[in-house]
Amino acid sequence: MKFSICAKTMVLGLALLVATGAFAGDAHKGSVQFFNAVQLNGKQLPAGEYQVKWEGSAGNVEMSLLRNGKVLASAPAQLVELNQKPSADAALINNNADGSRSLTEIRFAGKKYALAVGSESAQSQMKSGEGSN
Repeated sequence: MKFSICAKTMVLGLALLVATGAFAGDAHKGSVQFFNAVQLNGKQLPAGEYQVKWEGSAGNVEMSLLRNGKVLASAPAQLVELNQKPSADAALINNNADGSRSLTEIRFAGKKYALAVGSESAQSQMKSGEGSN
């Protein structure tokens, strides 16, 4: 009887560990689509669909944008909490004075967090409350 309780506990623990690992993997990737060319960390990215990956789970993270499995641009970012879950993936773009566009934030459908590009961007958005849409 003791063996069966111990075995059930071990199976439950293993299932929980596997489920946690699967969730953690999903928490570090997403996708985004740009309808116009944008700049990220000095690199020009053409319009299109990109996979977003990042390392880290709180505060400062390193974000990468990939297309066809190849990293096209990377930048430091901040993981910021949102008040509401967006219904669709979205990119916030800054229109620069020279006519170029820079990526400032990526929001993910159904998630209560976003990636704000660069620590200065994240801090200014948190102060102004823009991250709550």
